[in-house]
Amino acid sequence: MERPGWSPDVVIAATDGSEGSLRAAHVAASIAKNNNSKLYVITVVRPPEGWWGVGGAPPTATALAKALDEAQHSVLDLTTKDLDTEGIEVQTVEEFGDPAATIIGFCSEVDADLLVAGRRGAGLIERFVMGSVADRLAHYAPCPVLMIP
Repeated sequence: MERPGWSPDVVIAATDGSEGSLRAAHVAASIAKNNNSKLYVITVVRPPEGWWGVGGAPPTATALAKALDEAQHSVLDLTTKDLDTEGIEVQTVEEFGDPAATIIGFCSEVDADLLVAGRRGAGLIERFVMGSVADRLAHYAPCPVLMIP
């Protein structure tokens, strides 16, 4: 039986491991399950600049890649471990780069019908300089965006 109204085929949950993004992933999974949609759970790590400290030597490329890979796996494991996704197709996605731009590009790439993300943005200084990821997603995503507090 066809359901009246809008029914998303592709739902994306953007996660960074924060409480808001974990709630967003649960909402995204519920929407995907109720609509028999494909669910993507994406995390994007911005490579750190200068995280090794003032005057310290930068990590080797291998050490940095390993640390970033472990961080992504940790976020995705935390996010997906309790999601109710029985009966729907789920794919996890790990990307590096600017979180907002990368998520927006991914939405276009997979022709997303809905992006679900936590609304809590970056700290005050980063928000002033760069704008929050949530704000940029809400303004530039090529699909409807649901922000979860």
